[in-house]
Amino acid sequence: MRNRLIILRRFRYNRRKPDMRLYMRKILLFLTLATSSLTADDLLIQIHQETADFIGHKIWKNECGGKVEGLTSWNKGETFASLGIGHFIWHTQGKSERFEETFPLLVKYLETEKVTLPLWLNSSLPCPWNSRLEFYDDIDSDRMKELRTLLLETKQYQAIFIATRFQAHLREIADSVSPEQQDKVRKTLTELIKTKEGLYSLIDYFNFKGSGLSPDERYNGRGWGLLQVILNMDISEPDLLGEFVKSAKATLRARVENSPPERNENKWLKGWFNRLDTYLKS
Repeated sequence: MRNRLIILRRFRYNRRKPDMRLYMRKILLFLTLATSSLTADDLLIQIHQETADFIGHKIWKNECGGKVEGLTSWNKGETFASLGIGHFIWHTQGKSERFEETFPLLVKYLETEKVTLPLWLNSSLPCPWNSRLEFYDDIDSDRMKELRTLLLETKQYQAIFIATRFQAHLREIADSVSPEQQDKVRKTLTELIKTKEGLYSLIDYFNFKGSGLSPDERYNGRGWGLLQVILNMDISEPDLLGEFVKSAKATLRARVENSPPERNENKWLKGWFNRLDTYLKS
């Protein structure tokens, strides 16, 4: 079986020229996705600049309302900061959560791409804010402004980071289930990646609610990630993308029903459903 392959025509970050077109003009991202039942020939995803821009902009709009200030946020009721176009999680120092920490992984990716980072930021440093109150007391500081500038000017890096994380988890997703279920996963993915809307839906949901593999991301033993959405789908339906959205809504509704009452997750359900509805729009 061929190994998974990622080929990137790299672009360079230029703080003085934040026009993404200057260094995104000829980006071509090939993702060859292979699992034990998903061979390299089954799924060959080619993301051209138009599709990369489409996915990155949609995720930024979903997570941040397409606003610069949304790039640095800390949601009420949560114990971690949410940063960047994908609201990547940054845990407070010394605390572990059921939700996967992804912001340090993004910073490490930017380091490997030779992006110039603020002097106070690197992938090994802990989150400098210990609470939501501290975070918003600092929201207009030079440090925060510097962070927002970085996150604004590296939107396409973040989109590729999300896509490559999605690619890297596909083998794990398929290998975690029975051969019969693997076949269902393969068929679903093969069909959805044929359109930019389907590919966006898969990548966004993965970034939004995870792969579904983490045992920590469960309420009463039930997960809410991409794997659970696919397994709950009726793939005989002719409108597969519509069925994906229907299954995702049912999966998230079940999450809310099983969540600890003190989290009051029902308050997020309408927004989550609105986000899922964007999967059906160009």
